This record gives sequence, C-alpha cells and structure tokens, in this order.
Amino acid sequence: MTDIVTIERLGQRGEGIAQMPHGRLYVPYALAGEEVRITREGERGVLIDVLKPSPDRIEAICPYFTRCGGCAVQTLAPAAYAAWKRGLLVAALSLAGVEAEVAPLLDAHGQGRRRATFHARMPEGGRTEVGFMQARAHKIIEIEACPILDPRLGPALATARAIAKALAGLGKPLDIIVSATDTGLDIDLRGPGKLGEADRQKLVEAALAHDVARLSNHGIIVLERRRPVLRMGDALLELPPGAFLQATEAGENALAARVLAALQGAKRVADLFAGVGTFALRLAAHADVEAFDNERAALEALSKASRGGVSRPVEVQTRDLFHRPLLPAELAGFDAVVLDPPRAGAEAQTHALAASSVPQIVSIACDAQSFARDAAFLIAAGYQPVVIEPIDQFRFSAHMEIFSLFRRTLPKKKRRLLG
Repeated sequence: MTDIVTIERLGQRGEGIAQMPHGRLYVPYALAGEEVRITREGERGVLIDVLKPSPDRIEAICPYFTRCGGCAVQTLAPAAYAAWKRGLLVAALSLAGVEAEVAPLLDAHGQGRRRATFHARMPEGGRTEVGFMQARAHKIIEIEACPILDPRLGPALATARAIAKALAGLGKPLDIIVSATDTGLDIDLRGPGKLGEADRQKLVEAALAHDVARLSNHGIIVLERRRPVLRMGDALLELPPGAFLQATEAGENALAARVLAALQGAKRVADLFAGVGTFALRLAAHADVEAFDNERAALEALSKASRGGVSRPVEVQTRDLFHRPLLPAELAGFDAVVLDPPRAGAEAQTHALAASSVPQIVSIACDAQSFARDAAFLIAAGYQPVVIEPIDQFRFSAHMEIFSLFRRTLPKKKRRLLG
C-alpha cells in the first residue's frame, strides 16, 4: 500500500521530512517541496516515485545513489545544497542559544576524499562481496568506482577485492581502510584478528601484486615497501598506521590557511587533540607549539616530522584531554589554543578554557551539535565569536567541518561570576 505525501524540508541527515497526523515521516532521497509516492516502514518512508519534483532537483552523478549508503544528497542543486548544509549549523547554534553570524559554506571537496573504508563480507556458500554499506543496513553494495574519491584512490577497490579474496578462508567480515599518500596506498585492516602464517603470506602476495605502500592489520604492520608520506606545510610526515586525516587535501589546506591567518603573531600556541600535526607542523614555522593528544604514535610522527622540516621542533605530550584537560594554570602563558576534538566535542576541555585567560581560541569541529554546545559555553564565559565558517569536505553528506575563532572580551573578575 502506498501514500502520497508532501515533503516540507530536509532533515539533519539529508532526508526529506513530511508532517503526518501521527508525527514526522522521514523519506530518504526526497527533496523539500516535492510531492512523492512512498511506502511506509514505521517512521520512515521508502521513495517510490517523485510526482512533483523540486525545481532544485538535478540528476545524481553516481549510478549507485539511493542504494549505496555513502551519499545522502546528490540530487540537490549546488546553491540549494549549500544553503541546506549551512542551515544545519545555523539551526544547531540557534538550539544552543547562540546568536552569531555564520559564513557561507566553503566548498573544499577538491580532488575528492583521500580515505575510504571498504567492507568485505563472505556469505556462507557465496562469493566474497566488497563495496560500501547500504544505508541503515548490513547489506554490501558492490561498486565498480566511486566518483567522490580522490583519483589517487583509483586502484583501491581492486586492491580491496584482492585482499578480501586472500582472506576469504577466514569467513570473517573485514573493514579495509585505504588512505592515499604521496608514496602510494596505505591500508589498515580491521576484523581478521591474528593471522596464521598461511593467511599472512596470501595477504603479502596480494599487497605486492597491487603495489601497496604499506599494509597493516589492526595497526600492526604486515608489509611496508615504502613509508606512507604526506607533506604538511614544510614538513614531511610519515603517517602512522590507521592515523586520522582530514577527509580531503583541499579541506586540510583550507582549514590550515585559516588557522595560520587567525593566529598570525601568536608566539606560543597549544594544539589540543593535535593528532599527526595538521596545524602544529604549520604553526611551528612561526611560533613555539606544544601539541597534546592521547595517540602516542601520532605524536611521535608529529615530533619526528617537526625535527626534519619546520623552523622549530614541536613539543609533544601524550595526554587524555577528555579525562585530564589542560587546566587554567597550565594554559596560562599561551597566546592561543587550537582545539580540534573528535565528533563528541571537548566539553571538559572547553570548561577549562572558559575559566582560563587564553586570549584566542581556534576551534575546529566536525559536528554541529557538539560545536554549538561548546561554543555556547565559551560565549557565556566571555569569549566572542569572530568567525564561524562551515567547510564542506564531505560532499553529498550531512557532515561538515567547522572553523571558528573566539577572542576573550570579559575581564577575569567578571568571568569568575559566570562560573
């Protein structure tokens, strides 16, 4: 049985939302203003046909769209897409009680995503399946190519298939994480567990046949023909297995340029959740930088890179900032802080920053809700948002990166009253 509904707007995940007598109905791949025919599955609708299309509807660029779960919004015209995505950040700030100007969405897709996770499954009695997951399902959609990936990941899918075939005898689901580096593909496997000698040899042969720079299993190196290297500013970084990277090279460069411009003149900077040094390695050309993170391997790579290619070595400290945030006394003396936490944000560290005397805070966030929560606390403590800019390196999805700069405006005595 089908229904005909009118879509009022796009939601936070890029789904069309229709208001029904019993509540909201979420219809993936429908656009605002459209009249669509659907079937219902609880609070969700399955799009059957678009009866009255939106004037902003365009053709999808990928034949797997609506089957592969990687993209949520491919059929929305660029201007409407940019307005929707910026609107997600505006809405999150509004809900958190933050009144601040939000800049237009910056397109930072560049050459495409330089990292991808392919999934491999071996159904009992069937052939190995390799591809991306279907949206909200455990089914694998096998693909031949993905148009939003960096061209350097062109060989990645064939390589992933060869790896899955080599380990098919294990009968285990695999996640094959592939990163494009300047020296070739860097691959880290999740799921196979400890390998026996025979399976390890098959894996090595597959990696050699596809000229993989490095292959790791749960972060443990299986084969390294060439060290995976990336340039960050003037430094050459040897990437640790499984290390976090900004999604696109263009996105990383856009964020880094904004960080450098915002903190021009700062002499001492703390980089919190520094990772491999996306910002620390560039800032170190002009300032004394101390980098903090709980990933020891990332900090060791950062430290090594800083000693080989920037004007000043970066001091590093392994520290769990979720449970042991830098306290106001430790933050004293820094001219600025760069804060780049994971998706959950940095609530404890934000509270410590709010009680500090740090003049400037650059916040890099990848979740609008957690960013809005932390921004509201900083503003209440006397920090003024100078710029808030959404940056799109996750094209066709609801995800975004957020660059922001906060400067302290209230004197210390008044700040204490806010606590």
